[in-house]
Amino acid sequence: MKKIIIFIGILTLTWGCNDDSLTDLNVDTKNPSSGVPSGALFGNAEKNLFDQMTSTNVNINVFRLFAQHWSETTYLDESNYDILQRNVPDRHWQVLYRDVLRDLKEATTLTSAEETVTPAELAVKNNKLAIIEVLNVYAYSTLVDTFGNIPYTEALNPDAHPNPVYDDAKVVYADLFKRLDAAIAKLDSGAKSFGTSDFVYSGDVAKWKKFANSLKLRLAITVADEPTLAATAKTAAEQASAAGVLASTADNAALQYKSTQPNTNPLYEDLVTSGRYDFVAAAPLVTKMNTLNDPRRPLYYIPVNGVFIGAPYAQGVDFETYSSAGDPADDEGDHTRLLDPTLEGLLIDYTEVQFYLAEAVERGFAVGGTAATHYNNAIKSSIIYWGGTEAEADLYLLQPAVAYATATGTWKQKIGEQAWIGYYNRGYEAWTTWRRLDFPALTAPATAVPAAEGQIPKRFTYPVLEQTLNAANYQAAGTAVGGDKLKTKLFWDKF
Repeated sequence: MKKIIIFIGILTLTWGCNDDSLTDLNVDTKNPSSGVPSGALFGNAEKNLFDQMTSTNVNINVFRLFAQHWSETTYLDESNYDILQRNVPDRHWQVLYRDVLRDLKEATTLTSAEETVTPAELAVKNNKLAIIEVLNVYAYSTLVDTFGNIPYTEALNPDAHPNPVYDDAKVVYADLFKRLDAAIAKLDSGAKSFGTSDFVYSGDVAKWKKFANSLKLRLAITVADEPTLAATAKTAAEQASAAGVLASTADNAALQYKSTQPNTNPLYEDLVTSGRYDFVAAAPLVTKMNTLNDPRRPLYYIPVNGVFIGAPYAQGVDFETYSSAGDPADDEGDHTRLLDPTLEGLLIDYTEVQFYLAEAVERGFAVGGTAATHYNNAIKSSIIYWGGTEAEADLYLLQPAVAYATATGTWKQKIGEQAWIGYYNRGYEAWTTWRRLDFPALTAPATAVPAAEGQIPKRFTYPVLEQTLNAANYQAAGTAVGGDKLKTKLFWDKF
């Protein structure tokens, strides 16, 4: 896939907010859109979205910890599910609303105002608007899957709704399906779009169609257990598969980071330039991979004296004693790809899509193929993506403990455990799949904060500033979701 150099200039856009509430996040006090091309705003939204979902900065992204892929060494707050000390929910909320959705709204306004004379120009304009809408759906679905009910119909409109109400999460999801369908219908593969302002697909509309259908498949699988959306989920999954989802890793929704800051992969700043030794491999994942003789172990982690050792989760440990992504001070290359500043970020990839298709087959959706074939495709693509060989993948899949026909447990356990391994470095997707399928069998540490009530978090609590500045609507939302607690399951988390 063609990669695009990130345009540094767009990263200097700011919104001049006086405080961090959702209301003031949306106040355009400096009129930044004046003279700014829509493509720059779109590219800025893309970059901010990738950074948020890729980062391992514990101020904004703690999902690798929630999935127990990693554990912290010294400062154990987030491993013990204390997400309030650093206001992690506030920052996740702010980035998605202010730095992604707000930019996309401005990009829509500017694109809508573009004059068109010829049918070709109109086709380009419609493609731009449709692609913006696809990212809107991605961002809103991420907010719902993190918090539950969220501001939606009254969001991003501070003049009319300074204190936006929270919409029911199921209603939001139903509308996202409609919005995504409308966007897909407008995408014209024979016309151009954002060109080099698009850091993901360079304006390739055919690939955006695959991304949109893959997102539709993700949404369908996510809500498949919710009775009120079950029929919608089945139809959506079947339509997405028939229309064409990501067909190989070449279709991955990836942003290629650069070798120099500020455009390096966020992990490079978090793990290398920070000079910190905060994260090591967590025992649950390493133990499972050791048991299966997984060929991805040296691609995920650095061994200690030839052995892959995972740290007890959420216990203070010595960095040098356990496997990790590598020593940031080691100039001789004793590290994994995670310390590479140019490592790409991912929003959706082929591996993920194949796991969804395997699950869809097991759910009785007519998406083609067998569960075993999609399962094998997912695992093989993950191994090869990380640097393993096809031969290694084939040997791995031949093991009775891995082969779909003989692996332990129900289809949920088989797919859930392998997806958890395959989603390494994609903590949010690993955490979400664990919440849906309840596999692997992870347990909360005994040292978890009292607010966790002895459980791994099922959601983020609402931002502290929303509790203060939008109190009435916050209270109503908390009651509606079943309590603003870490243990409260989202509407699609039925088991």
